[in-house]
Parts: sequence; structure tokens; C-alpha cells
Amino acid sequence: MRKMNNVLSHRNCLLARKRWNLEPKHPLLGTLRWLSEDFQLTVLAGDVILLQANWYVTHAGLVRLAKRNRCSGMRVQFIRELSDTAARRFAFKATVFKSKNCQGFVGYGDADPSNVTPLVQGAELRVAETRAINRALRKAYGIGICSVEEIGSFAEAPHPSKLPPQPANGIENGQGAPKVRDRLCQIIRQHQLDPNSVKAYATDFCGVKTLREATRDQVENFVAHLADWAEKDRNALLCQLNSYPRQKEGAA
Repeated sequence: MRKMNNVLSHRNCLLARKRWNLEPKHPLLGTLRWLSEDFQLTVLAGDVILLQANWYVTHAGLVRLAKRNRCSGMRVQFIRELSDTAARRFAFKATVFKSKNCQGFVGYGDADPSNVTPLVQGAELRVAETRAINRALRKAYGIGICSVEEIGSFAEAPHPSKLPPQPANGIENGQGAPKVRDRLCQIIRQHQLDPNSVKAYATDFCGVKTLREATRDQVENFVAHLADWAEKDRNALLCQLNSYPRQKEGAA
């Protein structure tokens, strides 16, 4: 088991260095080794991602961790007294049972238009439920890093290099580099991916709030990464994309 964990840690670090341009001795790689060895989280499957110079675990990664550890089950409850449907404010309580005799690990999650990203506004109900589940799972299995679904808008987060909008990325506004845009559309159609989930993943991958802020190089790297992952392991890619709440017209 230790040898397998070491192999996983090595693979994770290699992929992380390539995907996020990290130096071989970057401090973040030390944290990634710990996540790899202690929890068997993988970068390739999208269990962990790097945002704003911090590691975040994903909902898909936490669910897989619970499955590996034979989680007995969980209970999710809507907290009506802390919710206001008219204001799109919702709260949930989740309890995770690691075994049949476990008394349960409790986590609470809330969401409203002020603490979710613009990409998922309108889906606050599902975001709140996911946050509650993630917090309960992190508590149950001792995960010391936040889940990406728990963080709110990046509007207040400082960008290391504030660049003006780059219309040349050819995705957000349809101008500039049609080859990049067309290639992305082709990947989505070929592998039957959800466009909104791909867009959400793209903003995380590029470390920006909206794709308008991404440079052309960032977008091209994302498209190449998406194509490679879709070809090599579509199921793992779908798990990553499914970690983002899907927006549906008219959904609460």
C-alpha cells in the first residue's frame, strides 16, 4: 500500500507541475504529496484542483474517498427555519455515517446569491446541499482543506496579474481565434459534455472569475488539457464536470 501511495504521489506531482506550471520544489507539492499518500486523492480524476495558490478538494473526490472507505451512508436534511426561498437562500444539514455503529459526523451548508459564483446563480439550492455534504465528509475523514464547492465568488480575491479582457481567446465573445473556439465546441460535441460544466471547469483551470479575463495561452492550454483527458479517461473527466452544479433554465 505504501508503495502504491508513493507512485500515486509521484504521478500527482508530475501532472500538477505540468498543469499548473509549478517548480519541482514548490511548497504546494508537499501538500499534494500529503493528500496523495493519506487520502489517495488524484489530480487526474479531478479529486483536487489548484485555485488562487491553494489546493481544494472536489465533491467528486470526497464521494470517491467515502466509497473507498466503505462509508455506511449519509442523511441530508433541509433546514426550513434558516432558509428563505423567495430570497434564494437555502440551508442544509448533512450527517455522514462511516460505519453502522457510527453516531455521525455533521456538516452544515448554506448558499444564496451573495456567496456563490455567477456561474451557479439560480442553483443555490443544490449548491447548499453539496456544501453540507462536503463539510460532513471532510469532517468524517479528516480532510484539512476546503472543498471547491464551499468557496463563494472570486470577486474579492486578488489576481496576481490583473490583465485587461482578452477578446482573442475566442470563447466568451466569439471573436478573435475561431480555431480555439471551434476546437472546444468539437470536443464538447464529440464527447457529449455539458457546455456549462465545461465553462465552469475552464474558469477554475485558468484561475479567473470569467473567461474574458483568461489569456489566449491559458485557454489554449485548457482546450488541450480537456481534449487529452477526454480521450484518455472520459469517465474521470465526467466526474470532474459533475462536481459543478448544472444550471437549468427555471431551476431554483
